[in-house]
Amino acid sequence: MEAQKGTKPAGARDFAGAVPRIYDELLVPMIFAPYARDLAARLGARTLSSVLEMAAGTGVVTRELAARLPASTAILATDLNQPMLDEAARIGTQRPVAWQRADALQLPFDDQRFDGVVCQFGVMFFPDRARAYGQVRRVLQPGGVFTFNTWDRLEANDFPDVVQQALVELYRDDPPRFMARIPHGYFNPELVRDDLARGGFSARAEITTLAATSHAASARLVAEAFCQGTPMRAELEARGPDELARATEAATEALVRRFGAGAIQGRLSALVVEVVA
Repeated sequence: MEAQKGTKPAGARDFAGAVPRIYDELLVPMIFAPYARDLAARLGARTLSSVLEMAAGTGVVTRELAARLPASTAILATDLNQPMLDEAARIGTQRPVAWQRADALQLPFDDQRFDGVVCQFGVMFFPDRARAYGQVRRVLQPGGVFTFNTWDRLEANDFPDVVQQALVELYRDDPPRFMARIPHGYFNPELVRDDLARGGFSARAEITTLAATSHAASARLVAEAFCQGTPMRAELEARGPDELARATEAATEALVRRFGAGAIQGRLSALVVEVVA
């Protein structure tokens, strides 16, 4: 399903506490790493002088950019959530980059400052995507490129789909639907193109579907990653002091039933978008 209009997005507090560490240790290698390499490769194929990264999270794309782009390319990584940026800075990059807290809806940068803007799996969280795209268009130089990705529908991504189904079964009267509502709620290419156009991009965006494979050492780690390392954690903890553990256990059991014990793997699918200013 697509994101519901008026739905409150995940807030900064939902990416605080233990979430940044679990997110980076479990989710980054499990689902984010292959797409980070793809985005960095796309930008690396261009000659860029300055790149802005939005919604950098704990820095998986930032690290790939720092490794792939020449030292002459300035990299500025931003995120709304300071605890995520703090974790990214703690992990570090192989060459210096700049870190700065910034709101995608009101970027604190001069017009036409960058010739590249990149965002990995962040646009789904923007409460007003057309406004955020307008900010990207403003800070991009003419001919600059905006490259980003967004998750495909939930059913095309095995691990979060199984976790979501397990929680629907566990909480039949009022299931948490974070995974379907936000991360996997923005997969319609024409909606993406329409939002970009409303943000001021006149060129037609190139949108491709990119499949990958997710790997995990155990079903338990997958359950911990999604239940405890995403904003869904806040939804579960709000239900009671024992609900985070109960939900993690239910998700683990469902994953074992689907994929078996031991190391497991599942399908990943995302949309990759490139549009020129």
